[in-house]
Amino acid sequence: MDKTTLITGATGLVGYSIVMSLLRRGKTVRVLARSTDKAKNLLPPEVEISRGDILDKSSLAKAIKGCGTVYHAAGLPEQWFRNPDIFQQVNVTGTQNIIDVCFQQKVEQLIYTSTIDVFEGKAGERFDETMIDPNPKGTHYERSKQDAFRLVLKAIEKGLPAVNIHPAGLYGPGPAASPGFNQFIIDLKKGKVPMLLPGGLPLVLSTDIGEGHVLAAEKGKIGESYILSEGYYELPVLAEIILKTLNINKKPPKVMPLPVVKTVSVLGEWLAGITGKPPLIPKGQLHFLLWKAIPDSTKAQRELGWKPVPIETGIKKTVEYLFK
Repeated sequence: MDKTTLITGATGLVGYSIVMSLLRRGKTVRVLARSTDKAKNLLPPEVEISRGDILDKSSLAKAIKGCGTVYHAAGLPEQWFRNPDIFQQVNVTGTQNIIDVCFQQKVEQLIYTSTIDVFEGKAGERFDETMIDPNPKGTHYERSKQDAFRLVLKAIEKGLPAVNIHPAGLYGPGPAASPGFNQFIIDLKKGKVPMLLPGGLPLVLSTDIGEGHVLAAEKGKIGESYILSEGYYELPVLAEIILKTLNINKKPPKVMPLPVVKTVSVLGEWLAGITGKPPLIPKGQLHFLLWKAIPDSTKAQRELGWKPVPIETGIKKTVEYLFK
């Protein structure tokens, strides 16, 4: 009989998708959740809910007890907080707590959700899992994920049976409170995108993310990293695909000039520091869009048998989900 599997971050887009992939395989699933009511409303009834927080080791120990595999998908994917120290608290300290408890309870596997942001890539060029960036990245979020990734790598050296997953930008079916790229699709349909930001981003469908994590547990090699990305797209290309899928017969919005965008971002960050409200264009969001490096998921496809859904199909599935 399979041991219970634990997922952290199950009310977010990544964790939710992992849960659904596991349930399709008939696995016994337990989730760690700060709000049991939120988890009950979102997740199928067969999912066991253990109340707790990754910053509370005692609740972690209770949740992980008896589990064979742990998926650590909890974290802060946001690009702005008035107090940026929260990135270190959640993404770094939370990951260290997971590592400590996994060691204590001798789990068989830890599948850790990292990000493509920990890699080094140049605009217009492909990068793979071998290209870890040795230098601190440009945002609090990225640096916190770099620090957390290093903690996992050190733990692997000490004997932790862990596998690292590095997702691209997310979209697709999942919790409404964790919209990812879905919000852009919604805003485009409602006519709330007067102009596009410059740049683009690599994307991957949420259901493919869930499958990728589970395949990593089934076929991945301990100590290895796997990038999950379907492809890289400039925003006008994505807007055109979305509008076509929505049967909206109009051209994509024009791209805002970069100097204007940078000015709005800087002023917005300054104002956010005063008001406490998120800026219109967070520095981290713009930083990601202007990176323009292309993640290569060949390794995951080859070693895990992972097959991402093409962007046109993924957008169609997402539109059907969002506007059903």
